[in-house]
Amino acid sequence: MSETTPLQLAGKHVLLGLSGGIACYKSAELIRLLTKAGATVQVVMTAAAEQFITAVTLQALSGRAVVTSQWDAREPNNMAHINLGREADVMLIAPASADFIAKLAQGRADELLSLTALARPLDRCPLLVAPAMNREMWAHPATQRNVATLRADGALILGPDAGDQACGEVGDGRMLEAADLLEEVIAFFQPKLLAGRKLLITAGPTFEPIDPVRGITNLSSGKMGFAIARAAREAGAEVTLVAGPVHLPTPRGVRRIDVRTALQMHEAVLPLATQHEIFVATAAVADWRPATLNEHKIKKDGKKTSPTFELTENPDILAAVAALPDKPFCVGFAAESQDLLKHAREKLLRKKVPLIVGNLGPATFGRDDNALLLVDEQGQRELPHSDKLSLARELVQEIARRLAKP
Repeated sequence: MSETTPLQLAGKHVLLGLSGGIACYKSAELIRLLTKAGATVQVVMTAAAEQFITAVTLQALSGRAVVTSQWDAREPNNMAHINLGREADVMLIAPASADFIAKLAQGRADELLSLTALARPLDRCPLLVAPAMNREMWAHPATQRNVATLRADGALILGPDAGDQACGEVGDGRMLEAADLLEEVIAFFQPKLLAGRKLLITAGPTFEPIDPVRGITNLSSGKMGFAIARAAREAGAEVTLVAGPVHLPTPRGVRRIDVRTALQMHEAVLPLATQHEIFVATAAVADWRPATLNEHKIKKDGKKTSPTFELTENPDILAAVAALPDKPFCVGFAAESQDLLKHAREKLLRKKVPLIVGNLGPATFGRDDNALLLVDEQGQRELPHSDKLSLARELVQEIARRLAKP
């Protein structure tokens, strides 16, 4: 999250449980990130978890005494397993070992953490589980049965990831990184306004080569498009992101297709468009490209003469999608330098789409904040200056509202 992003978990109370595993070291960073995002965190540890990280460390990071025993007499009613679940907005087990997942699936409750998971109010304290184990343990049919049972019981399984493991092997079973878990927790609390929908989005600039080392491009960073992709996924959509050349991490749970030129973006988008219900054309696509590509770098000739280029028009991706017989709901973007409303309305009519989102490109390219102008046939509405993720969530809400209309 950038410095301009508001606290994503303000007012939320997270009950964080640690079972035994080397991934407990990641939980320390997770606590730091959760609290930085505005959440309060109460840690509960199993005896096995205490072999990997100390309660002192976790207490220092959370600012709360860590609870480790169902016999903890500090609770006035001596019922920590009841009180902890009643106070929490969500219960997250990270790491969740194979043994602890088996406990959860079987409803066993022989120590404080499993007891609390069983006693929590199902309607008010949902369960999130981040598995962490060796690849063979994860692939074992017993573990897969237990995970399927947890899902059927309403738990959300976060991960696991694939990669190097503490045992020296490589494969599925690693606990997600702390930053990924934070993103998942934030996403969990977002309204699922696009649940079951499929959204296709383009983002970033395109690069139109002149020779092997030079080209025509623009200053678009892709941040707005990537924020919309994340917000749509948070809202429950299945998201495909077609990205121009940018240096941004892919939002969790989003399918990404990397392209370079406008022609490549056009070739990627058109076959996918009819497979999606929503198309958001955020990318700043170059309007023209060189008609021919020089095979080698264009060199100075010492005569101070400038090279000339013949340009040819690139395909209009948004217009092409909007013209399809079974077109998705199309949202276009207009990045202008002046007369924003005038140019956005002209683009709305020219592209024949229901919604254009306008912004002043020079004022926002590369930044983490923005201001948007929504333009349709009925009029226009401003989304005031804010961080791009907050604006993306507002836009997703607007799209969901329009799709819900009869």
